[in-house]
Amino acid sequence: MHGSDLTLWQLASAYIFILILLVIVKIKGIHREREILISSVRMTVQLMIVGYILAYIFGHANPLATVLILLLMLLFAIYNIFQRAKLPLNRVLKKRIALAMCIGVAATLSYFVLVTLSVSPWYNPRYVIPIAGMIIGNTMTGVSLGVNTLLEGMRSKRNLVETALMLGGTPADASRPILNQAFDSAMLPTINSMVGMGIVFLPGMMTGQIIGGASPLQAIRYQIAVMLGIVGGASLTVLLFVEIGYKAFFNNRSQLREPFNEHEKAKR
Repeated sequence: MHGSDLTLWQLASAYIFILILLVIVKIKGIHREREILISSVRMTVQLMIVGYILAYIFGHANPLATVLILLLMLLFAIYNIFQRAKLPLNRVLKKRIALAMCIGVAATLSYFVLVTLSVSPWYNPRYVIPIAGMIIGNTMTGVSLGVNTLLEGMRSKRNLVETALMLGGTPADASRPILNQAFDSAMLPTINSMVGMGIVFLPGMMTGQIIGGASPLQAIRYQIAVMLGIVGGASLTVLLFVEIGYKAFFNNRSQLREPFNEHEKAKR
C-alpha cells in the first residue's frame, strides 16, 4: 500500500468483521445484536465527527482551542471515573479524584510536550491532542481501577482499619495496605502492556506510523517515548490519588466514616 490513503470502499470492507460477529451471536443465541450494532454505529459516527473537528483545528492552530479541547477531554475522563465507580462516591472523594487527575495529567503532559518532544509552538494540536488523548485515557483507566480497589478495600477491610486505629495507628498507617493494593491494581494493566509490547503485539500508534510510511526505527522511538509518558502519567496520578483520596474516608477526628454521598445517605 506504501502509505496510500484508505478509501471509503476499503474502510467499508472492514465492517465484514461486524457482520461475521452478528452471524455468530445469532447462531449461538447470544442476544447482543443490538448492542453490537449500536456500538459500531456510535464508534463510527464519533470518530468521523472527531476527525472533521481535528482536521479543522490542525489547519487553524490556536492555543485557546487546544487548551479548551484538553479541558474537555480531562473533564470527560473525570466524569467516566465517577461513572465507573462500583460503590457510591462522596463529594470529598470526587474532588480528590478530580484534583489528582488535573495535577497528574497537567504535569506529565507539560513535561512530555515541552521537554521530551520539544513541540513548537507548545499548543501545536497535531502533537498535543493525540498525545494527551493517550495519556489521559490510560490515566483514566488506572485511576478507575485504583478508585474501585480503594472503595472495596475500605468496605471489606473496615474492621481491620478500625482495629489499627484503636491500637493507636494513624489513618495513613491503618490504610496503607489498602492503598498499596489500590496502586498495584491500578498500575498492573499498564505494566503488563509494557511487558508484551513489541513481542506479543505492536502498539496502535507505532502501527499507524509504519503504515503511513514512517521509518520503523523512528516509529519505535516515538512509541517508547509515548509509553514512558503514559506510565509516568498513570503512576503519578494514581499515587497522588491514593495519597490524598484515603482521607475522604476519615473525619476530622481520624475516625472512619462511610464513603457514601449525600444522596445515598438520604436513601438510607
